[in-house]
Amino acid sequence: MIQTDILIIGAGPVGLFTVFEAGLLKLRCHLVDVLPQVGGQLSEIYPKKPIYDIPGYPSILAGDLVDNLMEQIAPFNPGFTLGEKAQEIKLVEEKMYQLTTDHGTVIQAPVIAIAGGLGVFTPRKPPIEGIENYEGKGVDYMVKDPEKYRDKDILIAGGGDSALDWTIELQPIAKSITMIHRRTSFRGALDSVDKVMDLAKAGKVNLITEAQAVGIIGDKELQAVTIKTKEKQDDLPVDYFIPLFGLTPKLGPIAEWGLGIDRGSIEVNTQDYSTNVPGIYAIGDINTYEGKLKLILCGFHEGTLMVQSAFKYIYPDQKLSFKYTTVSGVNAF
Repeated sequence: MIQTDILIIGAGPVGLFTVFEAGLLKLRCHLVDVLPQVGGQLSEIYPKKPIYDIPGYPSILAGDLVDNLMEQIAPFNPGFTLGEKAQEIKLVEEKMYQLTTDHGTVIQAPVIAIAGGLGVFTPRKPPIEGIENYEGKGVDYMVKDPEKYRDKDILIAGGGDSALDWTIELQPIAKSITMIHRRTSFRGALDSVDKVMDLAKAGKVNLITEAQAVGIIGDKELQAVTIKTKEKQDDLPVDYFIPLFGLTPKLGPIAEWGLGIDRGSIEVNTQDYSTNVPGIYAIGDINTYEGKLKLILCGFHEGTLMVQSAFKYIYPDQKLSFKYTTVSGVNAF
């Protein structure tokens, strides 16, 4: 059995940074994640994608941010249980929860911090008959390594940030890149839309709007995708088809833990991001409250306030003295 002060469900960027803030208060942390590696979506979906809204970094690759967070929390020696799903939770005594994973690992802690991002997620797939036969054989639902697409003919479908951003990032790498979207307007950031439009005007991206993929051609691997527009239907020869229609998030077993849930997200008190269950908190993309923004930097803020509350919950008789790291230094903790 593993025992710790704060059990963090989710080893994404918010969960990792929470280890640092907890360590400053001499609180031990253990993290559980269903993914086989740390980093959450940053590692699983877009490790090579630049992130632009992390303070102090005009641009940083998602994978590099994860590496930096791991280096930052190393002095506090957190524990990790990876590749296992948080399954069952119960209160075994006053202020002591016991969590059991789907692999039978048992962890006890007085505080649980749910930092599971979007929860258990699966990609939304286009309604194309037989598309599952080409998954991993030319059809990818996420981009992990851009080098995989070097000098290849690529088709990207979608109208959100992921489709726009990867069209921009892969354009210098791919032999050719076509982007299709079923509408003429896009849901992504205006700056990204402008960049894609500029690439299209320059002839560097083949942009087709009011179009959708309706069929796949190929024997054992993808050879072409059938694209339908208002005027016609054509087969486009490509090496890779990347439909980026977002993710379908599910809370999984967390939904059965008696927490307040609103449209698939966990309701919290913004004073300390506590849930309706004492000792259980929710931080990052998995929580909801008025004015919520699903940004990594907002999750960092939430985790920081959460550990202050967790300390008081665990040690109600001890006085908590806040210290600036610029004065005390991490090594002093």
